[in-house]
Order: sequence, then C-alpha cells, then structure tokens
Amino acid sequence: MKALTKISMLALAIIMALSSFLLVGCGDKKDYNVIELNEVTRSIFYAPLYVAINNNYFQEEGLTVNLSTGGGSDTSMSSLLTGSADIILAGPETAVYTDKEGVKNAPKVFGQLTQCDGSFIVSKEDEPNFSLENLVGETIIGGRTGGVPAMTLQYIIEHNGYTIGTGANEINLRTDVAFNLTASVWENDATVKYCTLFEPTATNVTKTVTGSKIVASLGQLSGTIPYTCFIARENYMAKHSDVITRFLKAVGKAYKFITTEDSTDVANSLLASFPGNTVEELSIAVEHYKEIDAWDSDFVMDAQGFANLMNVMMNAGVITERARFNDVVDNSYANSLIA
Repeated sequence: MKALTKISMLALAIIMALSSFLLVGCGDKKDYNVIELNEVTRSIFYAPLYVAINNNYFQEEGLTVNLSTGGGSDTSMSSLLTGSADIILAGPETAVYTDKEGVKNAPKVFGQLTQCDGSFIVSKEDEPNFSLENLVGETIIGGRTGGVPAMTLQYIIEHNGYTIGTGANEINLRTDVAFNLTASVWENDATVKYCTLFEPTATNVTKTVTGSKIVASLGQLSGTIPYTCFIARENYMAKHSDVITRFLKAVGKAYKFITTEDSTDVANSLLASFPGNTVEELSIAVEHYKEIDAWDSDFVMDAQGFANLMNVMMNAGVITERARFNDVVDNSYANSLIA
C-alpha cells in the first residue's frame, strides 16, 4: 500500500513527536479566534474562502484567518500534524492516508468546499469536438501521483475503457510534474499536447500559447466527487466547536454571495487574493466554475460522494481497502447550520 503521500513512516513519527512537543510547550495561551489556515494551493476553485476573507465574513463571525499556502497536499497535512496549522484546505485523500496510518488525534473532514474536479483539459490546438478518444496516442500532464487530480483523471480514462501507457493506442498520463510547474512544462515540451490546469491558470495560458484552448472540464467528465475539504484534528474540533461552526458560517456567506451576485462583483471580491490577474480574467474563471457547479452548497460530504472517492483511490492503487466514512468525515458541524 502506498502510504501518506511523500511522508515515510519515519518522517511521520518525527512529525507526531514534534506535534506533541509543540502542544505541550505552548500551553493553552493561544487565541483560538485566530485561525492558522493552510491551503494546498491558490486557485479560483476555492473562491468561497477568499471571498469570506476579503468581504470580512470571518471578521463578522469574530474570527481572524491567517492564510498560508502549502504548495501540495502532503505539505498542508504536515502543517496540520505539526500544529503550525489549525485547519487545512486540501484533498480529502490526505485524511484517508492518515487514517490508514493510524494517526492519533486524527485529522477529519468537517466541511466539503468543492464537489467535483476543478481542472480543465488544455490542448495546444482548438478541438471543438473533443472527446477522450483525442487523448489516445498523446501525452497529458495530469497531476501528482497520489493526489486527487491525477487519480481522478486516471479513473476517468480507465472507467471509459481506455488504457494508460506509452503505446500508440494508449494514453500517456504523466504524473511526474510538480503542480506549480505543469503549465510551463506543457508549454515548453513539444511532445506534450495536453495538460490539466485549474483556473485562472487555464484561461491565462490560452492567451499566451498561440492556438491553445480549453477543450474539456474534468469536473463534468468525473461527476460528483469530494475534491477539496476543510480538515482539522479531532481534539481541536471538540475543544473549539464554536470556532468550527463560525468558520463554516463565514464560508457559507461567501458561497451565497458568489452564487447570487454578478461574476464581475465576485471577481472584484477576489482581486486582493489574485493581484496578478485582471477582473475580466477572474470573472471568466468564476463563470467556468459556476457552469460546472463546483462548490458544495451546504459543506456536507455525503456517503455516495465518499464512495466515489474510494473508487478513485482504489482504482489508482494508493489504498487496498476502503476507509470507513465516519473515521474520516465529521458532518456534525455542517449539519448544524442546515435550517
């Protein structure tokens, strides 16, 4: 079995020891209305989080959120295990991995933010009638081994009867490129026709790479799957349930704003988190995610969605047995907000 991605058992033991030291050494002087939040990456896909920050919805709930970016789900989970983060926004597979390793004071999903794959297939040429058949005999850069993006793409390919490999009748799925390098590797490697990118990167590269186009949404190809979630450790949630509840309330306000207001207004609320982008670019990205119904309306992960995730992970071979829903997910906080 492949264990927690990129974290060996020895490294995990060191992390847990450090975590215990930090908890003992720091005492209980922390202001728990100040949340250290680590996100796996910066993406419009997580728009409700940034709107909640920029529109002061967290402040309205009496919370301050200090946001940092991990640059990978393994890094984000490490920040949670070491105590440098109170909450992480990452793929739920990270909680499955730690569950399989028997981590004490287990990380659990308490809120599902996105409910489908948020990446788009970008081609170096326009393909208005694109189908998975177009990938046969070609190379596509599809994420990092063990991460939900790569596993979901693998599942889509194989579930539709195609074979992954380097043969003429196979699809060459590359999982050796770091997430933040995907666009540049794809752009500069003439042998790679396709890659998967999140917004706003997907739209931006089509402006810089002549002839390139977004040709498909993996979210529409994959269907509903818990993709990105808020995760915290059991003890933290038990001791600070009011913080968890207020945190979700703030994100819920942001979800309502995004889904009811004009995309230009939403883009203006996102601009502070994406200073390198224009309002027009952000507005296009928001529209793309609205079209695929990317965000979960109530933050509750349902059992069927979790089963779909287990199918994807089993198919990828990263686990050999299914995790139990209640060992990985705690919907009590999200359910408490449903009228």
